[in-house]
Amino acid sequence: MPLPNDPKTVFLGILTVIAVLGCAYVAREVILPVVLAFILKLLLQPLMRLLARVRVPRPVAALLLIVALWGLLAGLGGMLSGPAQSWGQRLPEGLPRLQERVKVISAPLDSLKGMLAHAKGMIGASDEGTAGHPAAAGIDFQGAILSGVQTFASEFLTMFLVLFFLLNSGDTFLRRLVEVMPRFRDKRQVIDIAWQVESDVSSYLVTITMMNLLVGIATGLAMWALGLSDPILWGAVAFLLNYVPILGPLVGVVTFLGVGMLSLDPLWKAFMPMVLYGAIHVLEGETITPMLLARRFTLNPVIVIIALLFWDWMWGVPGAILAVPMLAITKILCDGIRPLAAFGHFLEGDRRKAADES
Repeated sequence: MPLPNDPKTVFLGILTVIAVLGCAYVAREVILPVVLAFILKLLLQPLMRLLARVRVPRPVAALLLIVALWGLLAGLGGMLSGPAQSWGQRLPEGLPRLQERVKVISAPLDSLKGMLAHAKGMIGASDEGTAGHPAAAGIDFQGAILSGVQTFASEFLTMFLVLFFLLNSGDTFLRRLVEVMPRFRDKRQVIDIAWQVESDVSSYLVTITMMNLLVGIATGLAMWALGLSDPILWGAVAFLLNYVPILGPLVGVVTFLGVGMLSLDPLWKAFMPMVLYGAIHVLEGETITPMLLARRFTLNPVIVIIALLFWDWMWGVPGAILAVPMLAITKILCDGIRPLAAFGHFLEGDRRKAADES
């Protein structure tokens, strides 16, 4: 795995990376939907091939998948918007109850108390304001959510448009890239890398999506068994959070602890949503999913954490969700390009440990 030994090449490579990341930060509204569309294209590619086998024209197949995906998201959004809005109204009103319960367990949960104070400041409600004007605080909270939803809606429309053309184009970009390669060896390398990216990332996304769906169903059933209201909403929350490795489950633990404190009595039962969610995550994240992915998909966990934090800073929650697929694509590209092979090896996880776990 030889490293580039020309200082000029190394310097130009560093400048290129900085320039690309700078453009990604400045042009977030344009680049994020394109990247998300590309990742979804990899996820939907097996369905496109299935429709091609039954002789469905490519434009029709792309449109069918776009409509199905849009309908699924719209249906879920409509079904969950009511419960989410209700909890948005309950949160400011329930902060005093939450604070009283935190006082009971303040010694081991001082950090949670600080987070509650920070959340209260974000909502714009002091002790007096919360008691006197709970409705106004709820309106401010909902307004912040509405503003975020409008921004995401604009980016999602762009993403769906780009996704349609990516699905419809098929392998056009790959063919054009192969055509401009000067040597047969280069053409073969481009094809191998492209198929490796599609195979590994598509397999990862399909596996993770199915596991996240099972986690969502199990969490929803657990919340229903505890008597928590809106179990479908909490199943959806668990489903979405599981797309963000490590950080997502940590947010989920805090979320389900807060929900239990707001809703359930006695105090010991208020901890059960967090406990059950944590148990489900440990079973899935530490046992089942590694067994399914370890043999073909291992990444350095330290690099994964850094990537999650970096892309969350760059693009927010969508960046955190896309961090691992983009890191996987980067590793595959580095493995296929000889001068970058050392960097690809650095990104790789411990295959021996993964093999032992599987």
